[in-house]
Amino acid sequence: MTFLNALLAALFTFVELNCENLFDYQHDEGKNDYEYLPTSDRRWDANRYWRKVNAIAQEIVACGGEEEWALPDMVALCEVENDSVLRDLTRRSLLRSARYDYIMTESDDERGIDVALLYSPFSFQLICYDTMRVEPVGNSHATRDILYAEGLTVGGDTLHVFVVHAPSRVGGAAHRAYRDKVAQRIAMAVDSLRQCHDNPDIIIAGDFNDYADDPAPVFLRGHDLVHISKDAQGSHGAKGTYKFQGKWGSLDHIFASPSMAARLEDCFIFDAPFLLSDDKKYGGKQPKRTYVGKRHQRGFSDHLPLVARFHL
Repeated sequence: MTFLNALLAALFTFVELNCENLFDYQHDEGKNDYEYLPTSDRRWDANRYWRKVNAIAQEIVACGGEEEWALPDMVALCEVENDSVLRDLTRRSLLRSARYDYIMTESDDERGIDVALLYSPFSFQLICYDTMRVEPVGNSHATRDILYAEGLTVGGDTLHVFVVHAPSRVGGAAHRAYRDKVAQRIAMAVDSLRQCHDNPDIIIAGDFNDYADDPAPVFLRGHDLVHISKDAQGSHGAKGTYKFQGKWGSLDHIFASPSMAARLEDCFIFDAPFLLSDDKKYGGKQPKRTYVGKRHQRGFSDHLPLVARFHL
């Protein structure tokens, strides 16, 4: 084994990605998913669905690096619709040879979107998982449940992972309070782990729909959690995971307990050129998303992935 291969074997690669509306093309009863059906203005059919699934698979594979078989060990996903989508992604897409297992939530989100965690059974042995529901604030619609997983890494250490997709920034003060409530619920769960374990290894990741200096991320940093993605940058011009009205910013974040943060090798935004398109209105580059308005452009997502690598 070469020195580089030995180094890769000693690293645990964690990816966070908002997939931007990874819906199938069939209606889920009771869910407002009509925008992603063949009869909708988006004409979301089997061809567009499978192109999207394989695009997300290509993106995940690329996050592992250029070395052969250097796949991510774990991937936190936001905006995935249901189990059939995850099964297609892990068993029938370009990602099928990776042999990922997955767990996901089944939330009360009105559109039917959830969060999920992909993990390699070769580097993470799942012990248990659960979901945490956060009740709405005021007239807010229910948000996505928080996904929790506990398992063993190849080094034999116990790792605790939370995947979150907080309420939208659309909705004003009620949604702001709801996002703060989500952060408080995560902090309560972290406190419970700290009562049961000495210096537990914890990763918290997802789309918080808040920027780094907004109240919820600041609250988590004040709860003895390290914001390891706070200064993450891309290598091809991305200064955030998301671009809004010409300005880069990060709504996606990764936090870690001090014990896990001490093992961090690096954390960066993966902005490979194939994930970017020209920003014709504001200049520079932007994430290459699936649609611009109702125009399909065969892209990936309006968010770029975060990659964190830890020494085991």
